[in-house]
Amino acid sequence: MRAMVLENVCDLSRERAPLRLADVPRPVPGEREVLVRVAACGVCHTELDEIEGRTPPAFFPIIPGHQAVGRVEENGIGAHRFGPGDRVGVAWINSACGTCGFCRSGRENLCASFRATGRDAHGGYAEYLAVHEDFAHPIPSAFSDAEAAPLLCAGAIGYRSLALTGIRDGQTLGLSGFGGSAHLVLKMAAHRFPRTRVLVFARSVSEQAFARELGAAWAGGHDGAPPEACDAIMDTTPAWSPIVLALGNLKPGGRLVINAIRKEDADKDALLCISYPEHLWMEKEVKSVANVTRADVTEFLSLAAEIPIRPEVQLYPLEHANEALMELKDGKVRGSKVLQL
Repeated sequence: MRAMVLENVCDLSRERAPLRLADVPRPVPGEREVLVRVAACGVCHTELDEIEGRTPPAFFPIIPGHQAVGRVEENGIGAHRFGPGDRVGVAWINSACGTCGFCRSGRENLCASFRATGRDAHGGYAEYLAVHEDFAHPIPSAFSDAEAAPLLCAGAIGYRSLALTGIRDGQTLGLSGFGGSAHLVLKMAAHRFPRTRVLVFARSVSEQAFARELGAAWAGGHDGAPPEACDAIMDTTPAWSPIVLALGNLKPGGRLVINAIRKEDADKDALLCISYPEHLWMEKEVKSVANVTRADVTEFLSLAAEIPIRPEVQLYPLEHANEALMELKDGKVRGSKVLQL
């Protein structure tokens, strides 16, 4: 089968084609696994973190991709949840132990044995992938394959992040960064909290204009002067300086939720600018988001179909995965990027 494979971590400022198109063996589904013929796979900033070594893969060569949508081609021994032809999605959560305290309390995203699709197991930048049937998700008929793909990560992690902000209807929500996840959060917030004003802090004029198109009450730069302070801010940027600026835009008692698996080191000195009275005093909170649970994915897919939420997508053939990744690296983003097989 055709697949885009990563053979080593690398510096994307020098290497602009980190993935190689290869012909690799088609996976054979193991016990209680399903073989999925991939139709579409979202491209995520976490892939950049994998490639550049901030969250390195467990082995090489690895097939990235954790927003895969396709149809069940074959069942392994003991797999009965899905039948051939059923449409399913595979998200970041590939497996967890199921027995630890975190798993038993519904927090499998914190499990020490958490394994991620496309990092600890082969992912969806390929014509086929195999996954345990318990970690595959039925895809609502409301969405095309390409529309459904970003919902599996950008949507599900945005859903978890929005819940962690603790925002209430009528309060002011800030979105720091406006890529694949944040544009879905804006749509979700408009549905769930109709009296909430959403302020968007984005690095480019095009991203700011896109946010206003989708209903943001205000959009400006990270160092812009918003019309009011925020009760909560969700950060989806790869950098540190927006964190400092976001803390300065929080109301007393406000909460900053950081939706990022890792932060790049380029501007880490920005943290030296944190002033306790300005940025942290008055009971401000900072909370990180770690992975997603299966429940996050299932609940968000149901909510997205109910609203409905339709992501803005840019489509690329599988062999153009490097192009999509480099555009993401360079900040050329409008909605979500999706590989179409």
